[in-house]
Amino acid sequence: MRRKTRDAGPGDGWTTEWLGWRAAARQALYGPEGFYRRPEGPAGHFRTSVHASALFARAVALLLCRVDEALGHPDRLDFVDMAAGRGELAAGVAAALPPEVAARARVHAVEIAARPPGLDPRIEWHAEPPAGVTGLLFANEWLDNVPVEIAEVDSAGVPRLVLVRRDGAERLGEPVTGAEARWLERWWALPGEAGWRAEIGLPRDTAWAEAVGHLRRGLAVAVDYAHTADARPLFGTLTGFRQGRETAPVPDGSCDVTAHVALDACVLPGGRVTTQRAALRMLGVTGARPSLALASTSPAEYVRALASAGEAAELTAPGGFGDFGWLVQPVGIPDPLAEATA
Repeated sequence: MRRKTRDAGPGDGWTTEWLGWRAAARQALYGPEGFYRRPEGPAGHFRTSVHASALFARAVALLLCRVDEALGHPDRLDFVDMAAGRGELAAGVAAALPPEVAARARVHAVEIAARPPGLDPRIEWHAEPPAGVTGLLFANEWLDNVPVEIAEVDSAGVPRLVLVRRDGAERLGEPVTGAEARWLERWWALPGEAGWRAEIGLPRDTAWAEAVGHLRRGLAVAVDYAHTADARPLFGTLTGFRQGRETAPVPDGSCDVTAHVALDACVLPGGRVTTQRAALRMLGVTGARPSLALASTSPAEYVRALASAGEAAELTAPGGFGDFGWLVQPVGIPDPLAEATA
């Protein structure tokens, strides 16, 4: 795979150069003019659970409180928001913590973009996760943006790397070999039929292991679009998002470039994968409608409860956010969400 050694832009060769998808997506997302450095932030192009409802941040705050209890209420309790966007989740969690927990909490936002103006001053801004974390490391829709290579089976039944230009045009490159071939064989075996594709998730496995390595004790959670070995998509999931709409994945910095995560491949010893629906229900987000009797005794309270139920239903809905995978990885503590799938 060829790599550029300088910033690339229109007219300087990057338009016509063929790169592996991992290098192309890294440049398009995180380069000096990359998508995740744009001033509007990710929220200008797509909604996550964080943007859908404040209930999500409150549930994560409750999870942090459970981690705090499992840790024995340490003097310093860390919350690390990986791929923090503009700090929306970090701010929501900080605001939702009870005073006795907030007094000991240190809230960290990890993001390559600059700290946004007006962010809660309690939130520490980092380009890399801090070391020695005691608490909760939470990665909401981070791993799907860790760039990976794409493999496609050629007419002879051989999986080859897919190369791409800045304008989105593709062609097949060299056969997949080495650790990437071993990953495919173990986690996403491709039939020998031309056109079948897979995303080689090895960099995500590595990125997750490195993130968990920042934990001294506590819990790490990765939340993402996901699939498991018993239901891999036939032709991969690579796509783009621009201004709220799904679009072709063009690696020119104008859109998000994302692919679902093989979360089962990322699991470290002691970890497991569940659904967002199960995890949030364990944290009190159920989507249950309020009693109609409340409408007559307290109409305003009923309307608020109904709105909250609607937001909870969106966060847990089949076919939507509710189907997201939660990779739950305890480090030195019992699993605070163990009953979610019991």
